[in-house]
Amino acid sequence: MEYRQLGRSGLKVPILSFGTGTFGGANAFFERWGTTDVEEARRLIGICLDAGVTLFDTADIYSQGASEEILGAALKGKRDQALLSTKATFRKGDGPNDVGSSRFHLIRSVEASLKRLQTDHIDLYFMHGFDALTPVEETLRALDDLIRAGKIGYIGASNFSGWQLMKSLAKSDQYGLARYVAYQGYYSLIGRDYEHELMPLGIDQGVGLMVWSPLGWGRLTGKIRRGQPAAEGRIAGGGAEGGPEVEDDYLFGAIDALDKVAAETGKSVSQIALAWLLTRPTVANIVIGARNEEQLRQNLGAVGWTLSPEHVDLLDDASRRTPAYPYWHQKDFDERNPKPTRW
Repeated sequence: MEYRQLGRSGLKVPILSFGTGTFGGANAFFERWGTTDVEEARRLIGICLDAGVTLFDTADIYSQGASEEILGAALKGKRDQALLSTKATFRKGDGPNDVGSSRFHLIRSVEASLKRLQTDHIDLYFMHGFDALTPVEETLRALDDLIRAGKIGYIGASNFSGWQLMKSLAKSDQYGLARYVAYQGYYSLIGRDYEHELMPLGIDQGVGLMVWSPLGWGRLTGKIRRGQPAAEGRIAGGGAEGGPEVEDDYLFGAIDALDKVAAETGKSVSQIALAWLLTRPTVANIVIGARNEEQLRQNLGAVGWTLSPEHVDLLDDASRRTPAYPYWHQKDFDERNPKPTRW
């Protein structure tokens, strides 16, 4: 397993982590993701550790906390072999302070996550979304205090826009507070918006990317083909709720390119889609999910080999879209404003 530096920090993480949103299935929404129980979680975690996948990602809202509880129980006796990341910000109760990134909510959220995870520290703690009602300094001061108390190790942001992340980093520098070293965001062969603003920011500011939904909400698993309805998997099961719309022509153009590369490499569509992400600037880690051992082992096959430059170019060309303004205009000023990837 390859390890990469996580942003501008001293922490090295495996290029694949295991996302445990499939653990629990405590309500109708998360049941579509998966219903993994403790026994199955232990087996999947064992496979991960044997393969060098030592980072496990969850969030306090996944299955109303059941994901954290199952992960903590399944890691019992193996905690020292693992890195844990979890998140807070989204609503976790009915009270007026059971949501957001206030000092009050974050301290309570960390304590609750530590209890569910059966651990005394969280290695990487993410703000799950930006809270515009709480002063940025309040959020960062609370996180800095939690780091100083030894309850969390590093901090990250998820689902922030570029200006929200940059404002947070500037406040950290202004007041000498801990900085976000990681960004967890959506990025896939059919979802390349991350490249326009957040990727250049990550390069400039030393923020590493952990990719969520790297297979485009289940569209790049190899189960969807032109002219054929999805017969199984996340899309057919309704698990793409909340995901971005993808036009058929664009989607199947990307899938055709993946099929071509698959035929020439002997790798699966999903493995190629993951391997493509590992060639991109700022990508430190890809969060893979799996409902069962077969899916997990399929995703693990994305490492240990690399795509040729010709195959990367083919996939780039098939998935390129015209970006929003001002990014399409900036393409004409590469002489002084170079881009990390081709749009």
